[in-house]
Amino acid sequence: MKRAPWTIVLLFILQVCLQSCTPNQSATSSTQPVHADVAFQQDYSIKYNVTQEGVALKKVVSDRNGVISIFSSAGLLKPYAGSFLYPGTLVADRTYRPIADKKITALNLYQHQFVYADDKALLSNAWAGELYTLYNIPTVSLLKGGKDKAFLLSDGHELEYVKDGKSVWKGKQSETILDIDYSTTADTFWLLTANGVSVFSVNDLSVKPFFSGKDLTSFALTESGKTLVVGTHDGYQSIDAATAQTKGEKQTKLPATDITTVKEIGGALWFGTTQGAFKVRTDGKFDYYASKRWLPGDDVIDIAEGPEASILILTDKGLAQIVFKSMTLHEKANYFQRQVRARHVRHGFNATMAYMTDGSLATGSLEDSDNDGLWTTMYLGAEVFRYVVTKEDDALQNITEATEAMERLYTVNELKGFPSRSFERRGYKYDDKAWQRARHPEWDWKATTSSDEAIGHIFAFGVMAELLTDQPSLQKRAVTLIDSLMQHIVDNDMYMVDWDGKPTVWGRWNPEYVNKRPWGVGDRKINSANIIAMLQTAYYFTKKEVYKDKAVELMTKHGYFKNLMYPMAKIGKAAADADDWSKMLSESWNHSDDEMYFVGYWGLYRYALNDTLKTQYKDAIIDHWQMERPEKEAAWNIFTALTGTSDFDLKEAVWYLQEYPLDLIHWKVANSHRKDIEPIEPNFREQTTTEVLPPDELPINRHNANRFELDGGDGGASEYSAGDIWLLPYWMGRYLNVISAPTETKAGK
Repeated sequence: MKRAPWTIVLLFILQVCLQSCTPNQSATSSTQPVHADVAFQQDYSIKYNVTQEGVALKKVVSDRNGVISIFSSAGLLKPYAGSFLYPGTLVADRTYRPIADKKITALNLYQHQFVYADDKALLSNAWAGELYTLYNIPTVSLLKGGKDKAFLLSDGHELEYVKDGKSVWKGKQSETILDIDYSTTADTFWLLTANGVSVFSVNDLSVKPFFSGKDLTSFALTESGKTLVVGTHDGYQSIDAATAQTKGEKQTKLPATDITTVKEIGGALWFGTTQGAFKVRTDGKFDYYASKRWLPGDDVIDIAEGPEASILILTDKGLAQIVFKSMTLHEKANYFQRQVRARHVRHGFNATMAYMTDGSLATGSLEDSDNDGLWTTMYLGAEVFRYVVTKEDDALQNITEATEAMERLYTVNELKGFPSRSFERRGYKYDDKAWQRARHPEWDWKATTSSDEAIGHIFAFGVMAELLTDQPSLQKRAVTLIDSLMQHIVDNDMYMVDWDGKPTVWGRWNPEYVNKRPWGVGDRKINSANIIAMLQTAYYFTKKEVYKDKAVELMTKHGYFKNLMYPMAKIGKAAADADDWSKMLSESWNHSDDEMYFVGYWGLYRYALNDTLKTQYKDAIIDHWQMERPEKEAAWNIFTALTGTSDFDLKEAVWYLQEYPLDLIHWKVANSHRKDIEPIEPNFREQTTTEVLPPDELPINRHNANRFELDGGDGGASEYSAGDIWLLPYWMGRYLNVISAPTETKAGK
């Protein structure tokens, strides 16, 4: 039979230079860019829930001392006992008993001090309590201070201007006054109604119309009084405060358009809406704060500047304090390390905290997973990279504990070289048919192990065997595990064979299965790439010829080299005449396969049988990475860096690492309603928008999910571990020297 040209070339490559390459011990190219780990602004939320039913929250302010006060239908409230991930509550403010006993009807700041209105007077505890002015309108609901402790008061219709302890002017508006603002430059008060803006002049004590509109909801004077920003039920409009001329088009391409409040804080515009809050960035895009990751409720009532440059967002369900902390990636890694060790270690596995009620960490329990091995190997790899970089004993202990868990996957069952998916104490999982009895009376183990588990195992064990040069015992244990798994696969004709003597559904690398998939169906390429990576790794560390021979056989005789080199751009849906299984496998892009590919690329490239193959593999890896670039996935970018290429989107990888939220609770998140994102037509890759959103605005997901998934979450029923999601790309980047150690500098924006 005549061989195809690519087969002849491959045979030549293998026969001429069939010797293993020596993997590099750090970054593979001196020309690669390096991110200097300077401090950035990490945001997180401290939430305070209102516990009384029927309480309407109305306004929030913070004084010069950092004291926060909330005005509500139940009087004055204050936040109590909240911290990150552990919500506090809003409680009655009894700080000043005489104030608490009064019938407070309005609250605002003046010269960074609290000013109140009760049922008869304007008053304050500042300035030695000397501010006390009686007023004559029925009930003050709005108050705003001007020059020299002069104030404009309103009950929504009547207006009263008071100064020096007495009433100076009274008037009445036909429309309901929604809000009052003040211009220091012009010494004028601005009045908002649903249909326009008017100006009260202190000089001639008159109200004059300024701007007419429709469905106005909120406003703020910005840019030192030069611009009036008016919110509506459908976006916002900027208006020249001198000429009343609109400035540009009305802004409706926003994260949410039903504006409830507008504030300028620190030179930035903040908007509250019925679907969360957002800030306008200097590049014209938005930072969107919505869902319980950030807010107790999404219906925003008020926004204010908080203590230490934080932002206070008052909602119908409580208060959120958005805190901005100067932090390096290394400091973030230390925080996430504590998160993993405190809440996500189950028998040494890297696990999910599940069964939570509304995000309460006190209610959660550690959950077994079909992918206990995979999630753990990704964390295990991260800890190996960390140990190599830092030589910290803590990292070594974590490696040891994770290795013990991984080893037990192989020993808890009686199948030689077969890794269980998981194990658990008896009686908790045996109702699932995938669970089997262990010999030990206390334990059950889960069968049906899949290829994503296997490739994760080989990745981590290879990293251990290569890099733990000062830990020979752990190296040996890793090589033993590699050999055990791969011998099982080779002995069983390239299948993983389960307790029932049958191949598992997804543990199949036999050519009869792999090549049954049509060209363009992803499983043909992924299974070929993974098994060659696994066999190369096994040969590199065991030097057993059977693994090299099998890799060569699969690549030459069965076309696995051609399979794995097949261009990613040609992966798509199976043809109409394909078998049903192939059609099912190719309904859309498999993002779980992306995870398997890139984890496998470590062994495919690093332990290539020779340098010529290594060059070919590099081309395949970069070809895949080109398809993944829109997702800005840190893991895929950093894995690509192992090839030595100078272009692997380091900036986007750092963006991912910096923007990933500290809160990894799987809150329900929605973005599909947003008008500031540009949707695209449904497609095979499931990319939903032209540009991916920041990680802190998306549902929490592992690397096997679609980064373009706009909506998702389980309502706070689980918290994911940072071990695989964040620590793996970070510590790999540190090991490959494309992310530096932390440097001392001021935080950027």
